[in-house]
Amino acid sequence: MKPEHKRMSRMMGYTLTLGGYDAWEGFSLVAMARMAPEERAALAWAALRSLDKPEQAELVAESVLKFADYPLPTFLSPMDDARWWASFASLKERKAYALAAYEALPPREQMAFRKHISEVEIAA
Repeated sequence: MKPEHKRMSRMMGYTLTLGGYDAWEGFSLVAMARMAPEERAALAWAALRSLDKPEQAELVAESVLKFADYPLPTFLSPMDDARWWASFASLKERKAYALAAYEALPPREQMAFRKHISEVEIAA
């Protein structure tokens, strides 16, 4: 076993013994410093996969990913606020709000939006 893996195994043991939020936060920081991203991803995958129900894995993942939740009312610039919100939102949230907003537009505005998107796509 590699020395760095032995150290992380020992750290895991200390963390399991202490068992509190602070211990796991410390484990996370040490893992970031001492493990490669691929190793951390594999550890996270194994831990999530070991949970009894998929809902448990979703709850854990959501607590880490911190989704944006619903957009707040705009203050001065709706487009700036929308872009700010979208920078924090998950792909699932962005798709849901984009579709709902599109469906709420009057038919004429939907056509204008489709035209705009087609022009942007061609320009890209």
